[in-house]
Amino acid sequence: MDSITQIVLGAACGEAALGKKIGNKALLFGAIGGTIPDLDVFTSRWIYNNEIDIMSAHRGFSHSIVFAILGAFLFGWLTHKLYDWGKRKSQTRIKDWIWLFFLALITHILLDSFTPYGTQIFQPFSNFRFATNNISVADPSYTVPFLLCIIVLMFFKRRSYRRRLWLKLAFGISSLYMLLTIGNKIYINSVFAKSLVNDNIPYIKFQTQPTILNNVLWYGIAETENEYYAGFYSILDNSTKVEEWEIIPKNHDLADSDHEDIKTLAWFSHGYYNFHPIEDSTNLQYNDLRYLMIDQNEERSYVFSFSIYMDGERYNAEPFVGQPPSEDDLRYFFKRIKGIK
Repeated sequence: MDSITQIVLGAACGEAALGKKIGNKALLFGAIGGTIPDLDVFTSRWIYNNEIDIMSAHRGFSHSIVFAILGAFLFGWLTHKLYDWGKRKSQTRIKDWIWLFFLALITHILLDSFTPYGTQIFQPFSNFRFATNNISVADPSYTVPFLLCIIVLMFFKRRSYRRRLWLKLAFGISSLYMLLTIGNKIYINSVFAKSLVNDNIPYIKFQTQPTILNNVLWYGIAETENEYYAGFYSILDNSTKVEEWEIIPKNHDLADSDHEDIKTLAWFSHGYYNFHPIEDSTNLQYNDLRYLMIDQNEERSYVFSFSIYMDGERYNAEPFVGQPPSEDDLRYFFKRIKGIK
């Protein structure tokens, strides 16, 4: 999820592990631990010089269960060595720090696994991108109550029962909301499955996920032999079916599907992708169809798309630059959240 959410969750884990012993400093160290996995956005650029490699490396080994275990011992040992001296001597134990970093790292990985991007939790044994797709990469309904609880508990003494109460509220409220999103996901999947059958769409597979910043309006993409069908459904819709489908051509023949870099792009998008030719250019526009179009009237205006080109014997990509939605797009988005009556 977004960095703020991961910092808040990491801080809460720090409080759970060491709050009674070191107070608000535990929040700081937990927040640092919760940030560590996402540093791969920087390290991947030191390792690779191909944008496709850089993109596929995010949420790789640094987001694996193995990394959480190894990282907990490494960062726990290192932090204990740096912290345990002077007046703080023997205030904490090395196992406290290992536990703090394990909680911060493993919850980061688990939380990311709920989002649509895909997380390689089984690295280095498998590059399978695990994703349950039940919560957006940024959802204020999850983050804001969590953050407020953490802010409040900071003002109580480290051994105060009120401080522990607010920590329990932080985890309790966020966990209940996560369970709600899972329930929504199950319902939405049933709506899309029935809609595809009722509309006689011979789908091979389909995927649903919430749109950004909410868990009310959902987006679904279904694959058939030659094209994709995309649609929206709001939990506030009066109907119990997807009313309209956008038909999207695959255009997979525009690129060499046997090329390893194209296979990587297909793997990255869970198979939901297409290409568009770029005018006056030999480049192709790659669209990750798991993410909706910004402008419903412009078939190339996908949230996650970039230009790919041949670079020697490999494909490379222009660095991804997201485009902001227009006022009309935002107006349609919020109107659609309210549902079709």
